[in-house]
Amino acid sequence: MASTILIADDDPVQRRLLEAMIRRFGYETESVESGEQALARLTASDSPPIALLVLDLVMPDLDGMGVLARMREEKLQTPVIVETAHGSIEVVISAMRAGASDFVVKPVGAERLQISIKNALAADALAGEIRRAARRAQGVFNFRDLVSRSAEMARVIRLGERAARSTIPVLIEGESGVGKEIVARAIQGASDRRGKPFVTVNCGALPANLVESILFGHEKGAFTGATEKHAGKFVEANGGTLFLDEVGELPLDLQVKLLRALQEGEIDPIGAKRSVRVDVRLISATNQNLIELVKRGQFREDLFYRLNVFPIGIPPLRARKEDIPDLVHRFCARFAAEEGRTIRGVSPEAMCLLASYDWPGNVRQLENAMFRAVVLAEDDELTVAEFPQIANTVCGFDVRVPPAPSFSELRPMREREIVRVEVRDPNMLGLLGKSGDMRKLEDIEAETIRFALQHYRGQMSEIARRLGIGRSTLYRKMKEYGLGDEGLSESSQDASLVA
Repeated sequence: MASTILIADDDPVQRRLLEAMIRRFGYETESVESGEQALARLTASDSPPIALLVLDLVMPDLDGMGVLARMREEKLQTPVIVETAHGSIEVVISAMRAGASDFVVKPVGAERLQISIKNALAADALAGEIRRAARRAQGVFNFRDLVSRSAEMARVIRLGERAARSTIPVLIEGESGVGKEIVARAIQGASDRRGKPFVTVNCGALPANLVESILFGHEKGAFTGATEKHAGKFVEANGGTLFLDEVGELPLDLQVKLLRALQEGEIDPIGAKRSVRVDVRLISATNQNLIELVKRGQFREDLFYRLNVFPIGIPPLRARKEDIPDLVHRFCARFAAEEGRTIRGVSPEAMCLLASYDWPGNVRQLENAMFRAVVLAEDDELTVAEFPQIANTVCGFDVRVPPAPSFSELRPMREREIVRVEVRDPNMLGLLGKSGDMRKLEDIEAETIRFALQHYRGQMSEIARRLGIGRSTLYRKMKEYGLGDEGLSESSQDASLVA
């Protein structure tokens, strides 16, 4: 179910134009023609909640500024976009100071209005998440923080509010991921134990040999490895609430001690000489059928009746799909803020997809799917492309995900061709010929003399001295190898003759 936007404008033509545009954006609309009617609709408890108010500033009787003032007095936190035919700076500043989220000038374009609506809803969702996180940290999270449009969840909230008025033991039943701990925290936040310790214990995650020690505590030296005293979860929750999640996983021998703690208000730490009195409100939860466990002898019947004094069953998410849009907006705002992303909202097609899916993992699965979508999103709006696994399981939606190539389709890697390039010093004398055999000594000697002639610029005395032979021998070998006067300049020849 899409979010509902309320339009308050005394001009019927303007109302119809706004309704048509907002419906094209994928939202539901309601319209009123006065400020009093707008306030009455915002405070109506028997109607779907209003996600956003588009408010005309100029109306007879109660105008837009008066509506904003009344909303502040009554602490209504619905975001407001004001519209005015006169875009003066003074009017805009006054409206923003009065609590408006944004303003548009009549006649507003579709793109400008759509961006304004997305920004206002995203900012409101983030502000709501911040408020809920702060109240949860302070231990005052209550049922007003549970936004739901479902009749089944409304029943859960009514039962939780009644349970909060007493210390009656509560058993919360529901599938994994439906939000049993959230309801337990709301019960404490609405009770006289608000702000007191709220201690959570997942009975299914406790090591079998340490369950008793973790719950009831132990004295120093009570068993091997007990190097110091441990208070235990019951003592930690003294004065507050102890939430036992997956209580059906408790071993049978521990169920007896839990029963005594509930009946007598006392616990027996391991190794202690006397019992310890505790004042604890117990709320337990399970995703199993405890009656079936009792029949199979896996859960004590007397403990079941002690825990099942005030049962509250939370419906799965597939049974309350009208809650999906609000949850999507909340998760989107939170994860976008955590990841530093600018995500203005979810496209109508993607919202329709999410509302059509059955969510076997319930709210926890939806939360994880939104986290992944925010991380992978390339634009400022989440689309069906960000939910490919879900789209492939819902009829009518198709996201083409290219299959991973098989090993047979992979082209074999071409062997690297090693090209050996010989880098030679031009002044280096090679001992091997082109055939790879040793060169003749006379060839090497001729090349040596030729190099010396060039290197020493025909200075025959210097060449003979460097080669270690006499000048006559040098002339003879030059004539023998056919070098003649190669490399000799006229000046060098004269110098040689003089020498």
